[in-house]
Amino acid sequence: MRSTLVRFFHTLSSFTRTAPRRNSYSLRPHPIPLRASMPIIPSFLASLFGTSAAMSSSQSYPDQRGPDEWRAVLNKEQFRILREKGTEPPGSGKFDKHYPSAGVYTCAGCHAPLYKASHKFSSGCGWPAYFDSIPGAVSRHEDRLYGMIRTEIVCSNCGGHLGHVFKGEGFPTPTDERHCVNSVSLNFSPDDEPVKKVDDGKEDGEKNKESKV
Repeated sequence: MRSTLVRFFHTLSSFTRTAPRRNSYSLRPHPIPLRASMPIIPSFLASLFGTSAAMSSSQSYPDQRGPDEWRAVLNKEQFRILREKGTEPPGSGKFDKHYPSAGVYTCAGCHAPLYKASHKFSSGCGWPAYFDSIPGAVSRHEDRLYGMIRTEIVCSNCGGHLGHVFKGEGFPTPTDERHCVNSVSLNFSPDDEPVKKVDDGKEDGEKNKESKV
């Protein structure tokens, strides 16, 4: 067991996260070495470490569906990642090399809009990368799983696990942040209709408040 742990952490430490140097960010892929942003870690190690990311499950979100209700609308892989905080293998997601000129990425669980197509950029990490999100759409929690300190990102509407966010890697984007997101956690709409529906809902809510005053 001890030798297995030593070999695992030696392998994990061998990954580098040296930031690429480019003059401007691009929506198109670039030949950048694969990064170990969301490492696929053996499940037996989970019992050795605690996680504060689990606290996000007990947070209060507008969509309060329970596990059985989520199983009824999600497939097995979606449930594993969105509700159990799993990770898809790098390079396997359908949105990893997806670079539309317009549209919106939504939560695969509750369909809340999360990212615009204009937020996406090529990072070479093996997962879809975004330098920003739609305001208020994504929440952050400290994640200490497997003895590492990272920042988990979840859907603000349902608490569904999206991935992790990394800052200060040197990408020449407006925020110098990289939202490293599982494709399984996302759906895509080729237009801005999901955002418009949210905005319309907010406007209706404000009008209702004003009418009650």
